[in-house]
Amino acid sequence: MTSSVERGMSDSMLGDFLAYTLAGSRPALQATQGTCANGVRWSWLDDGVLQIEPATQEEGARSVLASAGVHGDETAPIELLSRLVRDIANGNAALTCRLLVILGNVDAMRDACRYRDDDLNRLFSGRHTQVPHSHEAPRAAALEQAAIRFFAAASTEVGARWHIDMHTAIRASAFERFALLPHTGKPFSRAMFEWLGEARISAVLLHTTKGTTYSHFTAEACGAEACTLELGKVRPFGQNDLTRFSGADEALRDLLAGTSGAAHAAMPRVFTVIDQLTKQSEAFELLVAADVPNFTPFAKDTLLARDGDYRYTVRHDEERIVFPNPTVKPGLRAGLLVVETTQDTLSTLV
Repeated sequence: MTSSVERGMSDSMLGDFLAYTLAGSRPALQATQGTCANGVRWSWLDDGVLQIEPATQEEGARSVLASAGVHGDETAPIELLSRLVRDIANGNAALTCRLLVILGNVDAMRDACRYRDDDLNRLFSGRHTQVPHSHEAPRAAALEQAAIRFFAAASTEVGARWHIDMHTAIRASAFERFALLPHTGKPFSRAMFEWLGEARISAVLLHTTKGTTYSHFTAEACGAEACTLELGKVRPFGQNDLTRFSGADEALRDLLAGTSGAAHAAMPRVFTVIDQLTKQSEAFELLVAADVPNFTPFAKDTLLARDGDYRYTVRHDEERIVFPNPTVKPGLRAGLLVVETTQDTLSTLV
């Protein structure tokens, strides 16, 4: 029998998972699992990691990993996930599939910073082993294992495994809400593009090489339909207008409920990565305005960056820059260059 103390602890955890996590609270060993509204079962697995399952589910049911806070200062999606947990727990949001909720860089969330030592979203697919003394390395390893364990019990049917990793951008964007899809060498999924349209995502960026982000890891190692969402601007906890994130919030809730309004949504525009700017040394110069928005277009022959003998000049009639950031550590990406490929991509979806 569950004691009143244990019920109170679960009510606190599920009612405000964000506050519970930020406080460093941990349930007692005998109180790491329980049930809530509609017979939904929950299990606290780790700091900021919560698994939730419906009382019953059909064979081949979807398994969804929903993550936020991989960058600790990107607070709006974290708040959205905490509200989602609350609404599932009290019966105000339907759940027909397995769900793993992950709040990523919890220590950075507590410190109101992006990360402590290293960008957590560059440490997956084993890269954390290259920086063993980094504060973020153990968390990257733990989140990899959390995903592996979750998807190990998932259906192997096509389209049954999903990972939605939600972020907000440092700078403004020509497309306020956009998505990034990892490169796996396989055709892109029509179901994912339709879901992104339902989430009111205006643009999709396609990677053309393997990466070290969380969504790259789950796509490659776990066979998930994975995406990274950029949903707006970085703001402190409590200062977000969550109505600006309603598209992604509602689409995620529809995905979990097994309902969808995707048939009525416009498909997003598509851009494919054709190159990247790499900061080779502290002499690196990014020759664009400090506040240039993501997806700003540049004409052929425009010089965008230089670093010693290195030069990057626009080669296509038009290239757009995404994630320009000259302050990264040497050896890391200081920007992506993309070209529009909407028609070619949408015609090849499976």
